[in-house]
Amino acid sequence: MIVDYGKHLLMFKIVWWGPAMSGKSTSVRYLFEKYNKLENLKSIETGAGRTLFFDYGDLTFIKGNWNIKINIWTCTGQNFYAETRPTVLNGADGLIFIADAQRNLLNDNIESWNELKNLLGNKITEIPIIFCLNKVDLNGNNKLLTISELKQHFKLNKNAIIFETVAINGRNVFESFVSLLNKIQRG
Repeated sequence: MIVDYGKHLLMFKIVWWGPAMSGKSTSVRYLFEKYNKLENLKSIETGAGRTLFFDYGDLTFIKGNWNIKINIWTCTGQNFYAETRPTVLNGADGLIFIADAQRNLLNDNIESWNELKNLLGNKITEIPIIFCLNKVDLNGNNKLLTISELKQHFKLNKNAIIFETVAINGRNVFESFVSLLNKIQRG
């Protein structure tokens, strides 16, 4: 977090983390659309519309005589570009972990969570993290994970905050973002 008293600027960085195709970019796109700031979001995508390296943008709010600037990043979930993830993670003040609710993708979720824990080391307990169990609207042949199963597989404590989200329509995307901002503020 950067505090510039001369410019009355508070700036911090939030990273959306999770496995490939879990809904990170879609969640961030929804958030920027909600604030009518989609033009502030930059994406580097493949020809198929998948995140190549990261999405990046900032949202600025005014509170009293202070400007609050939130730098928002997504990391790529594709393992081919894994070397970019530590750079995107560097300097993060808070994280939103997007887990895919499809049971057949549980191992991808666990692999991504373990990578994050390894990269953060001891900081994993210090940095505010909100979890989103995304795609809870899907039905069909894939049984979906529950919040309690995600807590069990990730070995999360009972106080971990997990939202059931649907990134394509924004269900609980804004709420998870606000929850993280509150955790950062209290931190």
